[in-house]
Amino acid sequence: MTRGDPPEPLVLYDGVCGLCHRTVRFMLARDGGRLFYAPLQGETAARMRTLHPEIPATLESVVLIDDGRVHLRSKAFLYGARYLDPPWRWAYALRWLPAAALDVVYNAVARVRYRVWGRLDRCRTPSTEERAKLLP
Repeated sequence: MTRGDPPEPLVLYDGVCGLCHRTVRFMLARDGGRLFYAPLQGETAARMRTLHPEIPATLESVVLIDDGRVHLRSKAFLYGARYLDPPWRWAYALRWLPAAALDVVYNAVARVRYRVWGRLDRCRTPSTEERAKLLP
């Protein structure tokens, strides 16, 4: 990481997705301050797309950038799990499973996420501790 790059490990998520917001809140409460978060619609994600062209411009995938590597969809969750408190951390052991199989479930949830969990027109106000971990 060069000076001025966003900190890592960094989770990029759909900033208007209700499920994504719930997931980020869940992870914030269990990551021990080890992860940073930014919406895919924000300036941090735009800057990361210039550094990592493999990051999709669409909102269908959660993204984890860790040690310069980009993980998408289900692999982003599994690799991100290693930063969570137990028992959630144990999901990291499943990272060896094929992404194609795991992404079938991920894609099915992604298709219905707005209908089931809704769209947000604005973010909730983060706490003081959360503000340091939420990037624009």
